[in-house]
Amino acid sequence: MQMQMQMQIDHFLLKYYFIIFFVLLSTSSLATAQQRQSSNISRGSSLTPAKTPSWLSSSGLYAFGFYQRGNGGYAVGVFLAGIPEKTVVWTSRRDDPPVSANTTLLFTAAEGRLVLQTAQGQDTYIADIAQMASYASMLDTGNFVLYNSDGDILWQSFKYPTNTLLPTQTLSAEMELFSSVSETDQSTGFFRLKMQSNGNLVQFPKGTPNTSPYAYWQTKAYGKGVALNLDVDGNLYLLSATSFKLENLTSGVNKTRGTIFMMRIDSDGLFQLYSHRVGDSNRWSVVWNSTDDRCHPKGLCGLNSFCFLNDLVTGCRCLPGFALVNQDNRNSDCERNFTSGSCKSKGKKYTLEELNNTSWEEVSYSVLSQTSKEDCSQSCLIDCNCEAALFRDGVCRK
Repeated sequence: MQMQMQMQIDHFLLKYYFIIFFVLLSTSSLATAQQRQSSNISRGSSLTPAKTPSWLSSSGLYAFGFYQRGNGGYAVGVFLAGIPEKTVVWTSRRDDPPVSANTTLLFTAAEGRLVLQTAQGQDTYIADIAQMASYASMLDTGNFVLYNSDGDILWQSFKYPTNTLLPTQTLSAEMELFSSVSETDQSTGFFRLKMQSNGNLVQFPKGTPNTSPYAYWQTKAYGKGVALNLDVDGNLYLLSATSFKLENLTSGVNKTRGTIFMMRIDSDGLFQLYSHRVGDSNRWSVVWNSTDDRCHPKGLCGLNSFCFLNDLVTGCRCLPGFALVNQDNRNSDCERNFTSGSCKSKGKKYTLEELNNTSWEEVSYSVLSQTSKEDCSQSCLIDCNCEAALFRDGVCRK
């Protein structure tokens, strides 16, 4: 009798555990399905900075939506939300002023467009598309995509990079990346990385011609239809239209499980590859850069100033006799803080101040060979066209 009762109890417990297991399994499956569905955004959905600031990718690693910019303002972009250090990788309309907290980003039900609506009633389109989008998706690659009803891509953020490339993203011929002003200001900065149509990947200051005298770094690899590629293993390379790998920029990058990568042209003009292990509290690590000389980028400092390093942090100083035009901007040009007058005026006395261990751009109009430092200095002082002289290895350049 006791054995029969024990069997009934065991049978009841088995059924109970099975029901619990089934419920848990069903709940887990439902949550997974909902998570997959959450990466697809339907028309009529909206975001606001305060209530629902972003749409997450399926894993929660990436997000598209509002991020804080400036003092109380917001911008729209793609950022890494699944790591402690929220990192912006793409910004829409990056040179527009920040929007206020009562702005709405609407995926319109009628037109299928992404519209930024301000409280004053001003509408701004986020993506320029020729036809109605049926749905959108924040992918786990970091790509935000708009689709038509057939599932074809109408628009994607990967085609309009700002300062960053993510794995599987490419920089095709004639495309450019522009640095940001700073880590906190994603507006267009002072440097650019251009994938030229001849296959050469080049760094320039912004606003300069695409010619060698203005370049401060280049691969000098040439070919047709060349694109810069970054793969999921952190390999950065140039690939031709015929899938021939012209050049590996990075080699021997050690990837461990859960490591993500990004390539960026930073606000200081350096072109760098970063890695981060998801789940760690550590910051991004630099695994490759175009140069170790942080003062190398042209245009880092303004006219009549030069770059210096202080504990690996760059700074700018005006030449002796010059002062910043804008005291609030260390990168601004420098101007004379004295009146030069006429070089040949009687009573005018000029001196040269020496700057040791300083290199200068080669723009000389006169070169004197096999001379001494004293003779170089005197040659400049008696030459009314000379404002500076560069002496090195017995050669004087004015």
